[in-house]
Amino acid sequence: MKMTLEELKAWVVVVDTGSITAAAEQLHQTTSGISRALSRLESKLDTTLLHRTTRRLALTDEGEVFLEHARRILASVEQAEEHIAHRRETPRGRLRINAATPFMLHVIVPLVGAFRRRYPLIQLELNTDDLVIDLLEQQTDVAIRMGDLPDSSIRARQLGKSRLRLLASPDYLAAHGRPESAAALAQHTLLGFSHLDRHNLWPIGQQDGSLLQIVPALSASSGETLRQLAIGGQGIVRLSDFLTHDDVRAGRLVPILTDETRALFQPIHAVYYRNSTLSARITCFLDFLSEQLADKPWLEPR
Repeated sequence: MKMTLEELKAWVVVVDTGSITAAAEQLHQTTSGISRALSRLESKLDTTLLHRTTRRLALTDEGEVFLEHARRILASVEQAEEHIAHRRETPRGRLRINAATPFMLHVIVPLVGAFRRRYPLIQLELNTDDLVIDLLEQQTDVAIRMGDLPDSSIRARQLGKSRLRLLASPDYLAAHGRPESAAALAQHTLLGFSHLDRHNLWPIGQQDGSLLQIVPALSASSGETLRQLAIGGQGIVRLSDFLTHDDVRAGRLVPILTDETRALFQPIHAVYYRNSTLSARITCFLDFLSEQLADKPWLEPR
C-alpha cells in the first residue's frame, strides 16, 4: 500500500507539536485516529519513525531523514493548490502570520477586519513570539521581524522603519525628576529587554562613536510588557514609535533627552520562506500591509 497525504500530514504535525494529542487538536481529529495514522505509516515504510514514551516523542534516525522528505512532499502539494487558486484569481487557504506581541497587537490586529472583508476566503492564523523563530519549523508563511536581518535563505520585503525614542510617564518624571543629560540616567530606573543585548542599545552617542549600552534594572522579553511598565511609572524605556505613538499623543508617555538622542530607526521587514513564486495569499497580505501602513505617522519610508 502507498502512504497517503493525510498520514504524512499527521506525522509532520505530531513532530512539530511534540505530541499526538496536540496534533489531534490542530488537525481536528481524535488522538486514536492520529495514532493509527502513524502506525499505518510506519507499517508501510517498515521502519520506526518515532520512539514513544509516556512523557515525550523522539525521532529515530530514519525519522529524521524521512521528516525532510515529508515536508517537501507536503510543500509541493500545497504549492500546486496555491497555483490553481492563483489561476482562478481567488486567493484562499490558511495564512499563518507570526509577529512579536507588540506588533501583532498594535499593528496587525487592527487591520484584520479590513483584510478579511477584502479576502474572505483566506483563513488567518495569528501567532506571537518575542524571539526570532524558524519559519519552516513553526509552519509560518509570513513573519514580521524588527531590526536588521542577518544573511539568510529567507526572503524579505521591508515595510519601512520606525524611530526609537527614550520615554517615561508623567508620573515617573514627577516622582523622580526629568534627566537633563545622558549621565543623569545613572540615577534613574532603566527598563530594558531580557533577551538580546542589542535591544538595550539606546540612541545616545558615546565618545567612541558607539551607542549607550544599558543594563536594565527591570527587564522583560516583550516590548508590550515594557510599555505597560513605563506607562505605570516604573522607569525610563527605549521603544519604537509604532508601539508608543498613540501613548505620546495621549500624554501617557513623554519623550526625554530629545536633544541628546540620535535619530535611530528600527527596520520592519515581512519575511517569508519561499524559493519560488509567492503564493497568492502571501502576495495579497504583503501588498495589503504595505498599502495600509503607507500613511502611518510612525512609519518612515525604507
